[in-house]
Amino acid sequence: MQKEQISVFHMFKIGVGPSSSHTLGPWRAAQQFVTLLEDNHALDDVVQVKILLYGSLAKTGKGHGTDIAVLLGLSGDDPVTFDVTQINSKIERIKTTHQLQLGNKKQISFFFDDDLLFLFNESLPFHPNAVTFQAFLSTGKAISETYYSIGGGFVVKENEQSDATKEVDLPFPVDTANELLHWCRKTGLKISEVVMENELAWRNEEETRFGVLDIFRVIKECIYRGCHTIGYLPGGLNVARRAASLNRRLIGDRAYHNFEEWVQAIRNTGNGFQNILDWVSCFALAVNEENASFGRVVTAPTNGAAGVIPAVLQYYIVFCDGFSEEKIIQFMLTASEIGSIFKKGATISAAMGGCQAEIGVSSAMAAAALTECLGGSQRQCLMAAEIAMEHHLGLTCDPIGGLVQVPCIERNTMGAIKAITASQLALQSNPDKAKVSLDAVVRTMWQTAQDMNSKYKETADGGLAINIPLSLPEC
Repeated sequence: MQKEQISVFHMFKIGVGPSSSHTLGPWRAAQQFVTLLEDNHALDDVVQVKILLYGSLAKTGKGHGTDIAVLLGLSGDDPVTFDVTQINSKIERIKTTHQLQLGNKKQISFFFDDDLLFLFNESLPFHPNAVTFQAFLSTGKAISETYYSIGGGFVVKENEQSDATKEVDLPFPVDTANELLHWCRKTGLKISEVVMENELAWRNEEETRFGVLDIFRVIKECIYRGCHTIGYLPGGLNVARRAASLNRRLIGDRAYHNFEEWVQAIRNTGNGFQNILDWVSCFALAVNEENASFGRVVTAPTNGAAGVIPAVLQYYIVFCDGFSEEKIIQFMLTASEIGSIFKKGATISAAMGGCQAEIGVSSAMAAAALTECLGGSQRQCLMAAEIAMEHHLGLTCDPIGGLVQVPCIERNTMGAIKAITASQLALQSNPDKAKVSLDAVVRTMWQTAQDMNSKYKETADGGLAINIPLSLPEC
């Protein structure tokens, strides 16, 4: 398996829910195809575009918003900046007018049912998440390109291996946990400090700090918005949003007007175990209810697992007095390195590895980050990540109705609680006596992923997806 150079901004991406692999990835792939047409000076000659969705993208694409994502990407919209409140109206306009503004420059006819095809029974060998774009030109020629959405918003083009940034000279190259530990021992640096030194190969420290804090801004806004939005999630399951009502019940009559005042109000509710447990669940629910509603979230490392790291970070901010820029940056940098180790040695794609690759990885990332921020050693951080993943091994991805709702949303609460527990266990343990290394659990997760039946890999062909009787549109 080819190794990559992965930045913190590869692991944490700002985007739109509900799925990094089925929404954000295809969106980015569509943008890349438009760029390809422009680079070949062919955009003005396009008269028709067809989109072919394969494998998992076909089977759960409608529930995950893949059809919406590719149309927005082809239209020239960007997931970081597009007004999410305009998604439904724009898609409806494309469907009813049968017109698509390709790259926001070239208007072509587009018939949703004929030009966007879900190939439920076809898969391509490289990866289950495949999409092919075909552009037919007025010259009689055609341009076709296939892209693979490999998890976490990462996209690779056919016959390419990675979408990471161009190769740089990293001072501390890391592919495994053992290599990370080697550099920590040699330099005496914390994990977050090793990461920051590597980030300097891409940009200066000020830019990295600004970028990480911007990621936190989106996380903060997402948690706050999710804790104050009522209603039902889209898609037909009629799942009621719970975070807002839970927030109201826990906060009582305490007044606040913004995120900072809300943090203080939460602190004033007390430090009892049950209260903290409820709040962590509330934070995770809030993010993933936003994600399920096509809200703006941060892949952490994926959209389906987007609530785990924010919930644990918010726990640290509120209940461990971690509300400082330095601590937030430290948390995010440490988490990103653990995620990159899993991506390099296994997968962060549920279509490849089941939900262990999403919730499991996010829980491991959060556990290590929390451990470092609470004063744990580098070895205790790696131990915490190992403990968190060890107890997610074999977790399947079986979304009911192909939607990122049940059991996905509640799994984020479980992943967050496991991360905190893993951190506490590691902080109270001697890593010398650990029987399982992080590298061993990464290898085990990948082996488990390869052995797992495809019906448990984000296809909605097995597990809860087929055992819960529902009357839903085909998805």
